[in-house]
Amino acid sequence: MTRILHNPRCTKSRQAVKLLQDRGIDFQEVRYLDEPPTPEELGEIVRLLGVSAADIVRRKEALFKELKLADRDLSEQEWLEVLSENPRLIERPIVIHNCKAAIGRPTENIEAIL
Repeated sequence: MTRILHNPRCTKSRQAVKLLQDRGIDFQEVRYLDEPPTPEELGEIVRLLGVSAADIVRRKEALFKELKLADRDLSEQEWLEVLSENPRLIERPIVIHNCKAAIGRPTENIEAIL
């Protein structure tokens, strides 16, 4: 089953949903701000993306500055916990399809895994 970590207020996220719909792909919409992924789920997502947890952090988000994360040296597990506790910091959208994942910025990243 294809899943998308989705924020309906985000233009890129809405574009990703439209791409999946246009392709006729059944998907599960995960509103990650309402139901944050667990650290374990995030660990699996970053594994599928082939990146570290720090690579999916929205560093320009005001919360990033508020939490003074730029000044901290966090382990992979600590990043996963921070992201789970503060889902606004997770880059979006993320599409998981056939054991692959892509961040939909730009949407061509998603097309590459479909």
